[in-house]
Amino acid sequence: MFSRESLEYLIGLAKNEMVEVNGQIYSTKRLNQVQDPIPAELRTRTLTALIDYLESETDKKSSEKLLVHVISPNKVALYSELRKDAERETYMICDALTPDNIYFDRFIDTEQFNIMLQSSFIENKDRGLLLKVTGCVKDSAVKEIGDDGVSQAATIKTGVASVNEVKIPNPVVLAPFRTFPEIQQPESKFIFRMRSGPQAALYEADGGAWRNEAMRRIKAYLEEELKGIQNINIIS
Repeated sequence: MFSRESLEYLIGLAKNEMVEVNGQIYSTKRLNQVQDPIPAELRTRTLTALIDYLESETDKKSSEKLLVHVISPNKVALYSELRKDAERETYMICDALTPDNIYFDRFIDTEQFNIMLQSSFIENKDRGLLLKVTGCVKDSAVKEIGDDGVSQAATIKTGVASVNEVKIPNPVVLAPFRTFPEIQQPESKFIFRMRSGPQAALYEADGGAWRNEAMRRIKAYLEEELKGIQNINIIS
């Protein structure tokens, strides 16, 4: 049998008392907040899916105001406004589906390089020039001109029986598929290099400025497409 004192002690453990110390309120027990139900986020691949979801008003949301956050060139999220517990609900995450055969900062053979350019880069003047150079390399003889580490030359076929030595362009301006397909892919500068093999490589040369431009374009695109919805704020 428990003594009276033991029972009173156990009952006292269940009580939660509020104590004021130096103007601050403390409780004698840790309190756990009862969380409201949180909806599972939707995962999509396109900006079109986000627009369709918002325009359809499929789900009744607890938040009167919505926040669209352009997190990166290939990620956009839809959030609620801050709740009473200072948390946000995540309604949707959009992850862009981009090509997986784009290689920077390393050399690859010219056949693979040509396939990459044709399948994963927007057609422009410099892309065509690179395809001409790498597609017509006669042999593995690629040499540097001077000692600046920039200019190079390669021997390429210019006819059925003739060859010419051409200067390789540098830098080049290209537009890989690096963000959502709904927006115009931003162009940026690349350092183009070749070496014996023959092999070719691209190195980003804009300091990542294309990312800011892509995010700006995503924000502008969403602002235009969602201008009929008043309770949405878009940030990037």
